[in-house]
Amino acid sequence: MISKTYNPKEIEDKWYQYWTDNKYFKSTPNPDKEPYCIVIPPPNVTGVLHMGHMLNNTIQDVLTRKARMEGKEALWVPGTDHASIATEAKVVAMLKEKGINKSDLTREEFLKYCWEWTEKYGGIILQQLRKLGASCDWDRTRFTMEPNLYDAVIEVFVDLYNKGEIYRGYRMVNWDPQAKTTVSDEEVIMKDIQQKLVYIRYDGDEGSVTIATVRPETIMADSAICVNPADERYQDLIGKKVRIPLINREVKIIADEYVTVDFGTGALKVTPAHDQNDYTLGQKHGLAVIDILTDDGKLNEKAQILVGEDRFVARKKIIKMLEESGNLVKVEDYKSNVGTSERTGAVIEPKVSLQWFMKMKDLSEPALKNVMDDTIQFIPPKFKNTYKYWMENVRDWCISRQLWWGHRIPAFYMPDGTCIVAANKKEALKIARNKYQLFALSEHDLTQDEDVLDTWFSSWLWPMSVFDAFKNPDNEDIKYYYPTNDLVTAPEILFFWVARMIIAGYEYRGNYPFKNVYLTGIVRDKQGRKMSKQLGNSPDPLDLIAQYGADSVRTGMLFSSPAGNDLLYDEKLIEQGRNFNNKIWNAFRLVEGWEVSETIGQNPASAKAVLWFQSKFNKVLAETLDHYNKFRMSDALMSTYTLIWDDFCSQYLEMIKPAYVDGKSLPIDKQTYEATLEIFDALMRLAHPWMPFITEEIWQNIKTRKANDSICIAPFPTVGAIDEEILGDFEILSEIVSNVRNTRNAKQISPKEALPLAIKATNKARYEALAGLIQKLANISAIQYVDDKAEGISFVIKGDEFMIDLGSNVDVETEKANLTKELDYTSGFKKSTEAKLSNERFVQNAKPEIIEKERQKLADAEAKIKALEEALAKLG
Repeated sequence: MISKTYNPKEIEDKWYQYWTDNKYFKSTPNPDKEPYCIVIPPPNVTGVLHMGHMLNNTIQDVLTRKARMEGKEALWVPGTDHASIATEAKVVAMLKEKGINKSDLTREEFLKYCWEWTEKYGGIILQQLRKLGASCDWDRTRFTMEPNLYDAVIEVFVDLYNKGEIYRGYRMVNWDPQAKTTVSDEEVIMKDIQQKLVYIRYDGDEGSVTIATVRPETIMADSAICVNPADERYQDLIGKKVRIPLINREVKIIADEYVTVDFGTGALKVTPAHDQNDYTLGQKHGLAVIDILTDDGKLNEKAQILVGEDRFVARKKIIKMLEESGNLVKVEDYKSNVGTSERTGAVIEPKVSLQWFMKMKDLSEPALKNVMDDTIQFIPPKFKNTYKYWMENVRDWCISRQLWWGHRIPAFYMPDGTCIVAANKKEALKIARNKYQLFALSEHDLTQDEDVLDTWFSSWLWPMSVFDAFKNPDNEDIKYYYPTNDLVTAPEILFFWVARMIIAGYEYRGNYPFKNVYLTGIVRDKQGRKMSKQLGNSPDPLDLIAQYGADSVRTGMLFSSPAGNDLLYDEKLIEQGRNFNNKIWNAFRLVEGWEVSETIGQNPASAKAVLWFQSKFNKVLAETLDHYNKFRMSDALMSTYTLIWDDFCSQYLEMIKPAYVDGKSLPIDKQTYEATLEIFDALMRLAHPWMPFITEEIWQNIKTRKANDSICIAPFPTVGAIDEEILGDFEILSEIVSNVRNTRNAKQISPKEALPLAIKATNKARYEALAGLIQKLANISAIQYVDDKAEGISFVIKGDEFMIDLGSNVDVETEKANLTKELDYTSGFKKSTEAKLSNERFVQNAKPEIIEKERQKLADAEAKIKALEEALAKLG
């Protein structure tokens, strides 16, 4: 016996403990089962559960639970990412609160604090996922910095270096002055920012030139002024020199078609150290690279003026100094795109730096081909074009980061600066002795590179490294679970992570890492803003779970969340989820409370209702499975929701519900009751992937279960027989009941007042079989079958006429007006249908079933017009 009210917390805690105690989520290779595997997009150890995680992980759990119920060996691998930049920033901030500066610590001391922080906070988000109901195999939890995964990263670096795919060199990179490290192109977020466009005059002995810039603080790093060779304004100045204002250093005026004549002043300051395009132009013309900024974004000694000032403070001061020197021509408001760091929000500085890079062009080819030919499917497929563009224009990947927390680059330098790449110092020393004959060299003479690898350089191996594919490439796990089945992630990491995992999969296993990539949308508020802590527009998911229950949140998030499209979050969706839970709970309480008779026979109407719902269930199940197969997750949920709420609760239970006499419910026959429990069982198994907790609670109470049994491992429903004839009959039944109820409402007749119904039909047997249900659901006192028009209000369904005798309740004039209005509407509908069927293009191009449906509409309209005309004639 279940409680009167649904208490989510009590039920959720109980069943999650039960599932984990019984190891239902544990998976090991089983040659007798088909594997199904998902690897979690590893959340940062710095992270806590947010709404995006809720959406993403609910979808993963739905897919995993369904596969497990289908008898597959289902494995959802959990884990976390060490998040170099974010974690180091957290630890630095924590140390600062204690009065400790990172610069005062050795690397080993700092890393000790990082590990302490990770052990204390790193598992929080995985604990939170348990509250959501995530059915991960927690015994397989992995961490990108654990020994085996660490070693895999180092092994891959060494391998790619030896293949010539990794190199070290000076290149223009994206520099984050706040984190004091490089970031990849994909980690640069472009933002429209209002700035000042500053016009500055550069004077020379043979003339002057005016340039326009939003970065006047970099003029001290100028190496040239560039104009278009065809620009008549500057013909006499090409090859001449002008002086940089404030510091009076001379630079040459050069000519290059890169400069557009009609853009700005037509003259461009060339600052190779602080602009990617200027760097390229500078290389072409052999210009000096003068870096005037420190790693934290302050002016250095090469700037000559304002040394030590922050770049943005210097910008304001230089504008004032230019005005005082007479070199400021004018200042305009100007909006332009500015790159910012995804990690810290700091404005990115282009910087020429000695870094490690990975060549991407050749390695990317299999990853591009196998997505474009749908060997790997993107859901939705619209992201293929974005992926294609990025892969075809891929640039070498800057993989080094100027941090301490992370996978340290396995490069070792001899005293003369010679670089040796090896897994460790011992291996590097072997190479030094064998290759360079330096037998006196010791490990103490080798210095390891200070940098660590980009975090994504570890997570790109995730679908393989979680199965120890590098340490033991032929182990049982990797052979059984790889390639995995589905990946569920966000479009914004399509290039950070998804593309790179595909590249790694083909490079190291010769196969894709996953068959399907389901790309979720972004969870936004009702104003369309991305949810974030900074905006304060994101609810705490754990608060929502505490208030509404996990099942309510799971279904609420997915009621309207089509793949690749953003979800406009509204708490009403969660309330709808809670209402759905309560509907199911109350439906079971109703059924559970019925008295069952062993002696009374089954009512023919109930027998018919059972047959109908069984067919309805199978038809909806077939549609739902089709939605699943096409990854239409919201559609799959809505089909399940409608079947339970509308078809089962609102219709089926009303059809079979025992009569209520003298304040007491009569017994229900055992046959109908047991059939209803079987239906409830099937519905709970269908809904379980979406609503794991409430379905387990009800499923366990439907009948006595074996010890340690669970709906988690109960079979997912399979499609049975579908009787289209009975489904058609019950559509008509629904229309009859709806028409009778609408008539009662229009005439203000109590639903308790039984009314007689006359039926003029070509197929009398159909209605005789439905008679009991028509009388019960529409409160009909008696049904009379007639060959001609009978008294009362009439309506037509599929050519058959139904007449309700309202006696004195009929207002003739009002009824005539209503019938005339309906006749006009139906005549108009008939004309539009005839026009469609007379359109040759429509008839030639439409599917046969569509044309047949239109013909049936026409036949129904014609029958209804005839009945309405007869009814009007009878009223006079």
